[in-house]
Amino acid sequence: MSDVILLWDCPLLFEKLFLEYGLECTRALSTSLGTPYLPACKVLIAPTGFANRQYTSTGTGLERGKRALERFVEKGGTLLVFSPLVPEYEYEWLPFSLKYVMEENPCTPHPVGAHDAQKLVEGIQPPVGCDGYFSETDADVVLEDDNGRPIMVVKEIGNGMVVATTVHELPAAGFFECRVTCTKKVKV
Repeated sequence: MSDVILLWDCPLLFEKLFLEYGLECTRALSTSLGTPYLPACKVLIAPTGFANRQYTSTGTGLERGKRALERFVEKGGTLLVFSPLVPEYEYEWLPFSLKYVMEENPCTPHPVGAHDAQKLVEGIQPPVGCDGYFSETDADVVLEDDNGRPIMVVKEIGNGMVVATTVHELPAAGFFECRVTCTKKVKV
């Protein structure tokens, strides 16, 4: 069992980050979603570039694993989704409406209300790297860029939540402390 599972097909810098945070981290292929081979976890991550075929084939598995991802979140898991790194993208595999537009966009994140998900960028000095924005969503916007466009959204589903962001920075430890201590491990 693992605290965090990264859905990717080769080693990532993220893996070292989680070791520094004292978290158990496993890397898994997205094609293993919904199979008995994927261990339970608290946080499931689709890293930046998941839809860009130059980097990975992760996007294909996410599309096929739509129902498994939704069950994971409903049962209490946290799904953390970064940018697809393609010019435009619709997250058809998420259980809500979300569309992305790629645009290099270093900015100062502006909180909208207060939400634990905002801890993802805690302590990161502006301007933060941001590779786009969300052009359409029915999720709750919790961070905006300097132009008032959504760069982080949250959708609570069942006992868990989906956090999607276009911030292109290593995530802060505070986000994981909250997600790992407040939730139980869930089978994907």
